[in-house]
Amino acid sequence: MKKWVKNLAISFVVPSMLLLGGCGGGSGEKSTAASPTQAAPSGSKERTLKMGISIGKDHPLGQGIDKFADIVKQKSDGKIKVQNYYDSTLGDEKKMAEAVKAGLQDMTVITTAPLTGTVKEFGVFDFPFTFNNEKEVDTVLQGAFGKKMLETLPPHNLVGLSFWENGFRNVTSAKHPITSVDDFKGMKIRTMQNPIHLEVFKTFGANPTPMAISEVFTALESKAIDGQENPVQIIENLKMNEVQKYLSLTKHVYAPFIFLVNKKLWNELSDDEKKIMQEAADEAGKFQRETIRASTKETIEKLKADGMQVNELSPEATAKMQELAKPLMGQFSKQIGEDLVKEFFDEVSKARQ
Repeated sequence: MKKWVKNLAISFVVPSMLLLGGCGGGSGEKSTAASPTQAAPSGSKERTLKMGISIGKDHPLGQGIDKFADIVKQKSDGKIKVQNYYDSTLGDEKKMAEAVKAGLQDMTVITTAPLTGTVKEFGVFDFPFTFNNEKEVDTVLQGAFGKKMLETLPPHNLVGLSFWENGFRNVTSAKHPITSVDDFKGMKIRTMQNPIHLEVFKTFGANPTPMAISEVFTALESKAIDGQENPVQIIENLKMNEVQKYLSLTKHVYAPFIFLVNKKLWNELSDDEKKIMQEAADEAGKFQRETIRASTKETIEKLKADGMQVNELSPEATAKMQELAKPLMGQFSKQIGEDLVKEFFDEVSKARQ
């Protein structure tokens, strides 16, 4: 274990500074989980499925689930309808994941971090400074390792159809820009509800505060917290620039989205319906990843135009943060599963080569 962690630390490449993870509301129309009523010639049945996300309709994720709904409707000859709910209308990510497990909600697309309490293996995606770019991400998540991770879900009443993208996470602050690890000291910063993220920011000297995304703007506005960390599209979508002056492009963690379906619903689908759903998730996921990546530079320029001061980290500052976070590797690898963690970083290393 010590040997491969040491080798991993050596293999870390300081991420390049090339730039690459809300106004929509859910419909008031009530829908019930998967209630088949009438057979269709295509092999589909008439169904209305409930999908929820924590972000606005105009975010690339909102656009992605709208694309998914359109593809499903087209492929099923209009028999399968997807009712989309945005902006945490159905609850935060953790609550929606639990609702999908329980069959109270049909589908969701969430970040993988809230899943770690249910499926500990997903903690592999929470280590800092793992991926350098999207090419590495796609090689690992859209390949054999990503498929292996999806296969961990069915024992927990969940089916994972595909990985989408939230993106590289960056820090905002109302106090000062983050140019070195020293700038984190004493800073009260919102993080995701995830133990690795909490420990990373404690290691940097910050006071991390886990919080659902729907609560973050109000907490920033009231100065209950000094800053937060998210991909730039979420920062812009939730208008955090109105209450945060500084954006530091730390790219400290890459955050995937995962498309989840209730297992009981999935098992009730015909083979034709499963094919429709899987193809739609894959096609819409590709569209969503392309959309979010294409928008990154434009989003950063928009935040600048709206008054945010944007800075990048120097390679030296990034290397210092990597060094401080390195001891967490051994600590959390034991909890997640040392063999799986090793396999993950082996796959990242191969993708990098």
